[in-house]
Amino acid sequence: MSSQSFIFFLSFPDFIRRSNPKLLLVSKSPIDLSDSGFLTVFFRFPLQMSFLKESLNKFKQQQVKCQTTLTSIASRSSNSKDTQYQKSNSKPTNYSAPAKPHTMIKFSNDTERLQHINTIRKSPIGAQIKRVIDLLLETRKAFTAEQINEVCYVDINGNRGVFDSLKNNHKVKYDGNRFSYKSKHDLKDKTQLLGLIRKFPEGLPVIDVKDAYPSVMEDLQAIKAEGHVWLLSNMDSQEDIVYPNDTKSVVKVDDEMKQLFRRIEVPRDMIDIEKELQRNGMKPATNTAKRRATAQVQGVPSKPKQKKKREITKRTKLTNAHLPELFKI
Repeated sequence: MSSQSFIFFLSFPDFIRRSNPKLLLVSKSPIDLSDSGFLTVFFRFPLQMSFLKESLNKFKQQQVKCQTTLTSIASRSSNSKDTQYQKSNSKPTNYSAPAKPHTMIKFSNDTERLQHINTIRKSPIGAQIKRVIDLLLETRKAFTAEQINEVCYVDINGNRGVFDSLKNNHKVKYDGNRFSYKSKHDLKDKTQLLGLIRKFPEGLPVIDVKDAYPSVMEDLQAIKAEGHVWLLSNMDSQEDIVYPNDTKSVVKVDDEMKQLFRRIEVPRDMIDIEKELQRNGMKPATNTAKRRATAQVQGVPSKPKQKKKREITKRTKLTNAHLPELFKI
């Protein structure tokens, strides 16, 4: 027998169970079953011993997997039985009726707001533009069309007329995405305000800088108190004019000159003042003598009788009643 041949003594059932087609029978003689129940078989292994070890390891791994699966199944079944038992033995709880909501649920709780939005969007373009400009002026922030719609309910994207008018408005700055307020003069603080006033020695209307930034009026009063500007009122237009105070024009006057000036007596009558001006080669701006003569000839016009204001009745026609947004404070 060669080195690769072995003799196995196996019982007949084991032989049947463990037989492998890769094992070759060496002996050509008939197989005799002895009284002991063992079968003498000669096998030759074409493979090495590693093949048997590998098969044995796989078999052990399969046994471990099967044992794990059986254990998990048994634990699940026991847990389900325990929970069912606890549910069956637990006492029934007293269920109370669900609490009723405090407020009744309505189809729409924003009826008033929706009506307000509808009124705004149906209002004239000018009224909608005013709402947007007021928003930009108060906040001094840049808004997109969607943000403006959320805040003041003006649908810019849905109304081409509003969009074009707002984009071309001289008080609105549009960068292609956002809208912001644009004042006549781009000022940020008191220093820039004073620098602008000094560029207008003939005077700058306060209304031109009133909306430059939120605290501009406080800064204007501050630089006036510091003596940098003069703030005067125009009697014709009832508007305030601010003038720069040029410190170079300040001239010191002697006390003797001041006393001499104060000793000069000024005529009390305007006619005497006009004659004194003409005597010194100056033309007076007024002609008091002519005005008085005209008044004596025509007489003093009597004050017109004030008409009694009419009370509002059902028949009275109200103007601008369709523009309530313009008059809301």
